[in-house]
Amino acid sequence: MLKSDDPVKIFENDARKALYALLGRVPIIDLMDSKHEPSRLSPGNDLIATVKVHGRAHTLVCELKTNGQPRHVRAALLQLHRRIAEYGKNATPILIAPYLSQEARAICREQGVGYIDLVDNASIAFDGVFIERQAAEKPLVERRELRSIFKPKAAQVLRTMLSNPYRAWRVAELANAAHVSLGHASNVRLALLGREWAQLTAQGLSFVNPGALLDAWRDAYELEPGRCLRFYTTLHGQLFDDAARTVLQADGAGGRAVFASFSAARWIAPFGRTGMQYFYADGTGLVRLQSVLQ
Repeated sequence: MLKSDDPVKIFENDARKALYALLGRVPIIDLMDSKHEPSRLSPGNDLIATVKVHGRAHTLVCELKTNGQPRHVRAALLQLHRRIAEYGKNATPILIAPYLSQEARAICREQGVGYIDLVDNASIAFDGVFIERQAAEKPLVERRELRSIFKPKAAQVLRTMLSNPYRAWRVAELANAAHVSLGHASNVRLALLGREWAQLTAQGLSFVNPGALLDAWRDAYELEPGRCLRFYTTLHGQLFDDAARTVLQADGAGGRAVFASFSAARWIAPFGRTGMQYFYADGTGLVRLQSVLQ
């Protein structure tokens, strides 16, 4: 027996409300009936809605999925395509999830499936009706999830993989190379697979779309708390580079400092021109930079 606070039951009710609210915005649609109905062909409890448009009845077959990550969306769409065959050509498949990312929505469009999520992203087309809505922001839970993927420990795993983006990794060797626990590497693996940024092959875990990962990292990036300090030095050109290297390459001297921004980028792609030099440093590293760079 389901309790009133059962998360699945709550989601089913929220999904029904979202569908009603969306259809209610279109005056020519009359909602005739809706019910939760288990499928004979696939597990889960689907929402079946019968509507009337210009006097013609139409069935909306809605697959409810509590996880809207791309990997789960693909599995749900397979079930939905099997289910829609029960209702014939006068039926439209729709996926409903708490949140669907841009990647997940793109998969739905590729598969010819409508979608609704609970943050007001929607796309449905049937019988002369076309509804399209896009939410302005990601929900808080999604933003938190993304930030957790890019926290320092997880970022060590991502940077290790990105250093050679075409390599396939076993989880144990990835954990060892990134200096994290096996459990932490496994969690990152699951997150990458769920968002279809990576895939599993016979050789191990490898990237599918590192560009999408980097875009998401950029969007979710938050600066760590710190201070921004400005200084002036008479050193420039090769003298400055040599002095900076003595700080950055000194082993066992204590403190940490690295090039940042344009100063880091110019060693790879020196296209920007600026009179400033940029560093990240801890307290001891800052003292050493000030001393050596005068």
